[in-house]
Amino acid sequence: MIGELIIFIITSTFFYYLYVYKKIHYFFERRGVKFLSGVPMFGNMYDSTFAKKHYVEDLNAVYRAFPDEKYVGLIEGCTPIVLIRDPDLIKMITIKDFDHFVNHKEFFDKDIDPLFGGSLFMMKDDKWRDMRVTLSPAFTGSKMRLMMNFMSEVGHNITDHIKEHISDEFNVEDLVRRYTLDVIASAGFGLQINSVKDKENEFFKMSTDLFVSNFNRKLAMYICSQYPLFGKKLGLKIFPEEITSFFKKTITRTMDYREKNNVVRHDMIHLLMEASKGTLKNTSIEKDDVGFATTEETLKPRSVTRKWTEDEIISQLFTFFAAGFDSTAGAITFSVHELAVNPEVQEKLYQEIKGFEEYGKTLSYENVAQLKYMDCVINETMRKWPPSIFMDRVCSKPYKLPPPREGGKPYQLNPGDIVYNMVNVIHMDEKFHPKPEVFDPDRFSDENKHKIQPFTFMPFGMGPRNCIASRFALLEMKVFLYDLILHYKIVKSQKTSYPVRLKKDDFRIKACGGTYVKFESRT
Repeated sequence: MIGELIIFIITSTFFYYLYVYKKIHYFFERRGVKFLSGVPMFGNMYDSTFAKKHYVEDLNAVYRAFPDEKYVGLIEGCTPIVLIRDPDLIKMITIKDFDHFVNHKEFFDKDIDPLFGGSLFMMKDDKWRDMRVTLSPAFTGSKMRLMMNFMSEVGHNITDHIKEHISDEFNVEDLVRRYTLDVIASAGFGLQINSVKDKENEFFKMSTDLFVSNFNRKLAMYICSQYPLFGKKLGLKIFPEEITSFFKKTITRTMDYREKNNVVRHDMIHLLMEASKGTLKNTSIEKDDVGFATTEETLKPRSVTRKWTEDEIISQLFTFFAAGFDSTAGAITFSVHELAVNPEVQEKLYQEIKGFEEYGKTLSYENVAQLKYMDCVINETMRKWPPSIFMDRVCSKPYKLPPPREGGKPYQLNPGDIVYNMVNVIHMDEKFHPKPEVFDPDRFSDENKHKIQPFTFMPFGMGPRNCIASRFALLEMKVFLYDLILHYKIVKSQKTSYPVRLKKDDFRIKACGGTYVKFESRT
């Protein structure tokens, strides 16, 4: 297998340079699109592929190379991609002309990664629409009310654990991942786990191994995404079989037990079991809003009702788990870090929470939106450290982009062409967000949020293909911060890094060296 891989790499490199790479250059040149030439075989992603820079830094270099362009050319491996820089164009692609850009690009084939490959994220066209409409009732306000209790129970476990180890220096990422894992285990899988006490429980171990980033996995991801047929021939897998089998068996056993014993627990497994039977209904009639960043559902059901297999339902739960465990953990981790290095922000948030408590209120789904400054803190965290790097879309029918600049010519997109609607680098563009490196929650205050240009703040994506679980994620973040700030002051420790440097060998937004703080009791 190693010999085949070496021969493949050498042959591919030669072929790429003589044909593919020069063809990509010509592809952009004859269309009048500016681009950076990059490195053969790796395009503009050479530095991030070999962990010299973070993936976002490679994208940022292309984004900032041509500041007056509405879009530029990006070379990702052997694929030409149109990188969208203009907020108005992002609106056109993600909302107004969405029917031309319904699908994500195929990162991994279903044969290579059955659970992720069969998820809502990777579904296409009418099948995606039907699954999205089927799942939407599971994420309405009426369902989130029921799940908020699970979050609160786990949050209390975290604050109790900190109390027992108050003199320790805490690895925030590890602490938060145990919180988000336990929330997902409870709200998603119906499992009662306390990962801060039982640190080596099997669920946590398997979940952590799922997101390990190493050279072998990065190489497999690169081959499977750029050369899927060769990846299949080599039998490459993105996630180890042991881990995916564990999750599948856990979900299947739970579903079988509940079905046989008529067990009802209002968590995600129950909701998806209803969805598979076609009995999941949207019972929410109010306009739910747990924060400024909450996304809205815009799709209407088709007249055809599709039946879903058990494997398809399991894939959705697995993806819900992956996003809820890892992506939300990253956002909460950076919230804690920013509060530690910005004590004036933390004090203002504490005063809001303290006043809320003194007024005799108990945090609930109905009143969480009243914590205005907390919402500002969460929004500013997701502006500066958004878990979503870009919104990729594949053109499904011919579409003409306006000229990239005054005096330029329109760009014809054809079916199969890929565009990246940028998120992270737009969030950090001083043209849209003055002093972007400064953590300033007041950007999102009622007095200031109208100044934020539409489509320059997109932490959960935009349009019909936005994050279906934005309410869940926002509640998960707010419940954690509420309990934490009410009981403890977050302070810098000797290992607190500032400014943060991104971990270069990881595709995700993570701090190099981890994030460490100490806690002081407020009583």
